[in-house]
Order: sequence, then structure tokens, then C-alpha cells
Amino acid sequence: MSVLLAVCVVLGLLGLALGSFGTVVAHRVPAGLSVVSPRSACPACGHAVRERDNVPVLSWVLLRGRCRDCATTIPWRYPAVEAATAVLFVLLAVLLLPDSVGSWTAWDAGRLVAWLAVVAGGVPLVAVDLALHRLPFAVTAWTGGFVLAGLAGGAVAVGDPGLLLPPLVGALVWLAVIGGLHVLTAGRGMGLGDVALAPVLGAATGSLTVTGLVPGAALVGLALAFVGGALVGGGLLLADRSRRRVLPFGPFLVGGALLAVPCGVPLAEAYAGLVGL
Repeated sequence: MSVLLAVCVVLGLLGLALGSFGTVVAHRVPAGLSVVSPRSACPACGHAVRERDNVPVLSWVLLRGRCRDCATTIPWRYPAVEAATAVLFVLLAVLLLPDSVGSWTAWDAGRLVAWLAVVAGGVPLVAVDLALHRLPFAVTAWTGGFVLAGLAGGAVAVGDPGLLLPPLVGALVWLAVIGGLHVLTAGRGMGLGDVALAPVLGAATGSLTVTGLVPGAALVGLALAFVGGALVGGGLLLADRSRRRVLPFGPFLVGGALLAVPCGVPLAEAYAGLVGL
């Protein structure tokens, strides 16, 4: 088994576990409940979930999507979130780690940790924002802490603090744009949750740029977030002009950031070549 394949297997399993934990976070944090205790239980019958029934994805399949005790349907979103988190973890490893294992550096590892944190925190944030139109600061803070630790640790380990300049600029750009919209719209266009999340995602997308000060990938990620929001918002408006909908923007911020991983640098370079930069 190659080293990269082994890393992907480990990250896939880690993604399943953190995806399962993410569903707990999405349910409990907005309600002000502890994510540690009590144990997960069926909301219909109250029976605690047995350990053998708490294996991500597999338990849901073996139970045929129903509670062992009362046969109440277990929503499909739980295994979907677990599987999606695992897939994203593996894709991040493939996209962010160099092809040659011998060329891996502490910066590559630190940047990967930062992006794994974006997914682990971003998934429950998206779930909560879609359901409740809010982004819990506690989840954003933990996500930001791991992003900062990963990037700072990687830069210090390779002895090149300059690697932190693009993430810093990316964080400031995202904060300036989202924070500016919050101020200009008096909070109606962007909430404080979006403002708090912006520098976290800006730092992560900024880390994709390793040469030069201008984090092109961060700009692309931010642009993709607005394009996605405009397309979905416009589609909803065309589908039903009689209803006014409040469209949470957190999912688009997270989605734009994730799309920047494969697309940010190529699109930024293509644009720079087009305008002669």
C-alpha cells in the first residue's frame, strides 16, 4: 500500500468519525447543549444509541435506516453527512499533498490540517445555517483555531513565516468584503455569523497561493461564493416571485472556499494571463 493511499484510508475513516460528530454538533450547539454528554439517543423512544449502532454509515445501512428499539426512521441526512465528510477529507489529501511523497513538507501537512478543519467545522455550520439561518460562533471559533494552528505550525516547522502572508491577506480581504456588506446593509445582507466565518475561510483559501502576496485563490473562492448565491437566489426568485425568501449565505461561503481548492489557482492564473498581469 502506497503512503498516499494509506493516508487517504486514515483520513477517510477520520472523516466518517468527524462527520458523525458533526451531526451531533449541528443538533446540540444551537440548542446550547453539551456535545459530550448525554449519549446520543433516539428522539422518538429515548433509548440511548448502542455502540454497535453508532458506526458511521454502516450502522444506518444494517439497521435499514430505522431505530433498533422503536423502528422510527433515521433521517438519511446522517449517513449522507458522514459519507460526504469522509469523501471531502480524501479529496483534500489528493488535491493538497504533492504527488511525490518525498517532497511532502510540514507546510503541506499543516495546510491539510487547516482544510480538514474547514470541512469538519463547515459541514455542521452549513447544516445549522440552512435550518436556523445562523452560524454558531462556538463552531466558527473552534474551526478558526484549528485553521490557525495548522497554518502557523506548518510555517514555523519549515522556518518560513512568509508563508503566512497570503493567508493573512486572504483573511483580511474576505473580512473586508463580508464585513463591509454587513455594515452597508445594516446586517440585512450579511449576518455577524458570516462576518466571523469570513476570515477563517479567507485564511484557508489564501494558503493555496504560495508565491506572491496577492492570494488569487482567495479572491476566486470569494467570487464563487457570490456567483453561487446569485444563481440560487435568482433561481428561487424566478420559481416563485410571490414569496420573499431569506437565503442563508454561510453555505455559499463554505462552498466557494472548497471550490477554490481545485479551481482557485488555475482560475486566478488564467485571469492574470488574460489581463496581462
